[in-house]
Amino acid sequence: MNREARVGATFTTGFRTAGFAEWNRFAAVNDEFVPIHMDDDEGRAAGYPGAIGMGRLQWSYAHNLLREWLAGEGRIVSVALRFTGPQLKSVDFAPFGRVAALRGEEVDLDVWIEDAEGRCSRRAGRR
Repeated sequence: MNREARVGATFTTGFRTAGFAEWNRFAAVNDEFVPIHMDDDEGRAAGYPGAIGMGRLQWSYAHNLLREWLAGEGRIVSVALRFTGPQLKSVDFAPFGRVAALRGEEVDLDVWIEDAEGRCSRRAGRR
């Protein structure tokens, strides 16, 4: 990944697809076998089109993006994510970042996760 630190520079780890197999592995290591994440009928009963991805899994994709961008040359001070929509199974998505501001040696980034059609499901505040 090109670690360009100029205002407006964007970066991503690329698109991926997650579904029951990935969600099940994540749930196994986090003891997060919640019905709306594992069963389409439960997701629909909760008002979604089907089962939905775990918020913590989305956090991990955003965190991986930041760590990869830093490439061991900095530290993450804080991150805030706001859930704006569900992550549905088998939908292509990617985490993105954009350099929002430079303050001496500190860099403020906007971070978000969107699907292949450009819809955001998670948006992080500037930190």
